[in-house]
Amino acid sequence: METTAEEHVEKKKDVAVKGEAAIRQEFLTTKENFHGFVDSEWQVRNGGKVCENDKATATSVEEPEVKKIKVEPEETNKWGKQDGKRHRGQNKSRPRTKITAYDERRLCLSVIQDNRECPFGAKCNFHHDVAEYLATKPADIGESCYLYDTFGKCCYGLACRFAKAHTTPDFKSMENADLIKAHEGRTAVKNSLSKDLQISLRKRSVAFKKSEEYLSTLSNNKDKREQHEEGNAPVLEVSADQTEGDQHQSTETETEASPDKQPPPVRTVGPLTDQDVVKLRICEKKQVDFQDKLYLAPLTTCGNLPFRRVCKRFGADITCGEMAMCTNLLQGQQSEWALLKRHESEDIFGVQVEGCFPDTMTRCAELINNNTDVDFVDINSGCPIDLVYKKGGGCGLMTRTRKFEQIINGMNYVLDVPLTVKIRTGVQEKCNVAHKLIPEMKKWGVSMITLHGRSREQRYTKLADWDYITTCSNLASPVPLFGNGDILSYEDAMKARETGVSGIMIARGALIKPWIFTEIKESRHWDISSGERLDILRDFSNFGLEHWGSDTRGVEKTRNFMLEWLSFMCRYIPVGLLERVPQKINERPPYYMGRNYLESLMASQHVGDWVRISEMLLGPVPKNFNFLPKHKANAYK
Repeated sequence: METTAEEHVEKKKDVAVKGEAAIRQEFLTTKENFHGFVDSEWQVRNGGKVCENDKATATSVEEPEVKKIKVEPEETNKWGKQDGKRHRGQNKSRPRTKITAYDERRLCLSVIQDNRECPFGAKCNFHHDVAEYLATKPADIGESCYLYDTFGKCCYGLACRFAKAHTTPDFKSMENADLIKAHEGRTAVKNSLSKDLQISLRKRSVAFKKSEEYLSTLSNNKDKREQHEEGNAPVLEVSADQTEGDQHQSTETETEASPDKQPPPVRTVGPLTDQDVVKLRICEKKQVDFQDKLYLAPLTTCGNLPFRRVCKRFGADITCGEMAMCTNLLQGQQSEWALLKRHESEDIFGVQVEGCFPDTMTRCAELINNNTDVDFVDINSGCPIDLVYKKGGGCGLMTRTRKFEQIINGMNYVLDVPLTVKIRTGVQEKCNVAHKLIPEMKKWGVSMITLHGRSREQRYTKLADWDYITTCSNLASPVPLFGNGDILSYEDAMKARETGVSGIMIARGALIKPWIFTEIKESRHWDISSGERLDILRDFSNFGLEHWGSDTRGVEKTRNFMLEWLSFMCRYIPVGLLERVPQKINERPPYYMGRNYLESLMASQHVGDWVRISEMLLGPVPKNFNFLPKHKANAYK
């Protein structure tokens, strides 16, 4: 017999559902009642109309299922037995609609920039007829343009989705001279890739002088080690180019010289001394005070520049760019260099790079050191994804200590700024290795270590091991060690500080509630209203339009990143609704009604409702719009 909504709520009063957050009983509801309320209210507020995109996105993804005590694996191996593999949280087969598909007919840049003559003439593929372009252009989103109101000029002109705010009846762009003068000579965003540098990288004409110095000593050390292993038998000299070719070889396997074929002796200039591999002394490097700071973790996809600006407003002390692949940076890929961009509000800013070989990582460090403005460089040796790990990067570096040491020594040799490292407890779930690695990293000259209290295999299926972080913090002293994992309130932060860590790194907690930095600094629980949360999203949309552009492509790119963020933000439960404060990061929110419609809408874990929130700020989605979040909620186990 089916139970009614009232009976369902009554059952929840008697028995607490395992893994669910405790919410006051008067706010609890059922799935049917929740979605019925949200959908009906949305139709009322939109004149009884149901958007076609709502129907399209309603079936694109389902909400996370209620936690099950035991999950039976469905897959079987070739012997017909169950594999027992756990499902991961990544959506590898999700649809990826390119942003370019939303703006197929674009206005030529020559028309946007004061109707100058197009250098491509008849061969140009873009619109030159303004009237024809405006006939196909989507409707404007709003009456005011953030870029024009802030900087006095919108560089997107007629292509801007807020063009009415700065366009005359005869299609001329307006300017505010006072605002333009106020921002004259100001560079809000640094670390952009110049065209000259990109061409030089693609032609491989960039000189890496200090890197070659280090790699030559690395080759000499390898020669001496082989001589020692072969009973001081002379061997051929290994060049830096051969070092780069070492990418396809394992660290532990070394080629032995044939006993019957002795290579010619090597010319040397004397014994290898410490001066040959000397680094900048600590006093010569730029210093960063890491002690007792709040560190916003480098978050792939969601940790973009507009999001970091939001977190800086709420009190984040240290920010770091998203993980960048060193090989892509060395190839001059524009999309990868965009991850290094720094806003002027980021006073302590670093970049995180990923790689698995000393030659590429050392050259990448020298490239960053000479062409960007950063306060520190971080090595990602904690990335768990297969694409990185199977090549020996990310978590793979923790098991390749010789390569890891060479990478750290090489990057320290070429950098003028501190070098930091982010690691996990280990690779296997019940085999921690960080406590063995940390004393070695102290000798290698690392300036700061960040430890995520989980292994690669564990992912988010269990709570972070803060007891182990405490042990590692004692081993790391006097090198600063930051702890990371499961911090969602100032009480969690206080407990973390009691472990003796030098500081705290916050990742998912900042995605769920970016005002967590304010809560920690003011030691309080902030019962933030839904209107204030919408204002935060409005700030993000404005920062996104400034960063990615206010034309159709920029608007849809901003929307895409906002939706990725909302897939985390919907997990937040308002303080005033909780039966027990604070909310725990591993507790799944049950279905509940907010104190107003907007609060209920923000509590929805359905992608169609996230799209509705984005439409409040960025206008209606295109007809061919489709979205599926990159990260599924798989962190409540």
